[in-house]
Amino acid sequence: MESLMEPEMEPMQQKTHRVADRLAVRMSHIAPFEVMEIQTAARVLEREGHDVIHMEIGEPDFTTPQPIIDAAIRALNEKSMFYTSALGLPQLREAIAEFYRSQYGANVDASRIVVTAGSSAALLLTMGVLLNQGDEVLMADPGYPCNRHFVRAMEGVPKTILAGASDGFQLTAQHIEAHWGPRSVAALVATPSNPTGTLVHPAGLRAIHAAVTARGGTLIVDEIYQGLTYGVEPSTALSCAEDASHNLFVINSFSKYFQMTGWRLGWVVVPPAYVREVEKLAQNLFISPSAPAQHAALAAFLPETIAILEARRREFQARRDFLLPALRKLCFVIEVEPEGSFYIYADCSKITDDSFALSRRILQEAHVAITPGKDFGLNHPERYIRIAYTNPIARLQEAVERIARVLL
Repeated sequence: MESLMEPEMEPMQQKTHRVADRLAVRMSHIAPFEVMEIQTAARVLEREGHDVIHMEIGEPDFTTPQPIIDAAIRALNEKSMFYTSALGLPQLREAIAEFYRSQYGANVDASRIVVTAGSSAALLLTMGVLLNQGDEVLMADPGYPCNRHFVRAMEGVPKTILAGASDGFQLTAQHIEAHWGPRSVAALVATPSNPTGTLVHPAGLRAIHAAVTARGGTLIVDEIYQGLTYGVEPSTALSCAEDASHNLFVINSFSKYFQMTGWRLGWVVVPPAYVREVEKLAQNLFISPSAPAQHAALAAFLPETIAILEARRREFQARRDFLLPALRKLCFVIEVEPEGSFYIYADCSKITDDSFALSRRILQEAHVAITPGKDFGLNHPERYIRIAYTNPIARLQEAVERIARVLL
């Protein structure tokens, strides 16, 4: 009996393997999201009874505006929540188009707007229809880490370009001219930026678009923090770049300005020739965006909602204006003052040569969670930390006092 079973056991043993033996090669390029690691460590401290001030996560602390919540409740009570079109609810696409017209003077046909399961889905769809294996996408370093990984997921190559304080940590037309190569097909710009809060102003966007167009490429503009600007009027690439309808993708989100992070809803404005291709890919990857979230988002553009959001934007500006001098007193250097989003990218090299260790020390000793530069690229990450001012000023003041006790 034993001899009869042995041949059956041998193939089973041959099939035994470690996960790493079958792991897709692309996973070697996908780094852990450091900010989530910090948050996990902070949650452990909270479970132990410590009061942690969270300045690591890129999420507004304000609740979703009540008109949006009310619209969701009405829709749930009155409508059947079936799949929508993969392109999104027609009335929401029209509302977004009207928002561009009324707020920014940009005439965008609703047929070009694709509603997505968050801006992450919008970026993934964009990379999916643009990239072949080995195609390069130019982007600034420092930058939002997931952008690199969206490119990798679609078998492209993120070509990160070191962007310093003199350039506002942003891509420029000169970067495009210097670094565009034979495999380059697109450039990605984020304005306002995560992690730096800096902007690419309209003239700079026009120059970048011209440089990309001259090389037969496509420009992707991440505007997910659009609306959150301070001392500068919000703008959009859709009204900045001339003759851009054929090679400009614009990404946006209901998460940041509209404060709907957990609803997971965004959109992308697509060149007309790509709409059908994006729709096909969306049908297969996501089927459709969340129906309840879409019905809720119809209220995002109401005057009463915008009034709430604008009051909160002023509060974000007050927080920024409090935190900038407070951090400088602690010997942090802010080389470029942020004009948007809700982040400060601070140089900590006068304090330490290891921002990773500093972030861990501040978390463990001061119980304040901040993000080291490790998440955002290879541009001297040991010198930088990102601080999110997503807390009331009283709470920010307490965080500064706690950090001071550790550092001074």
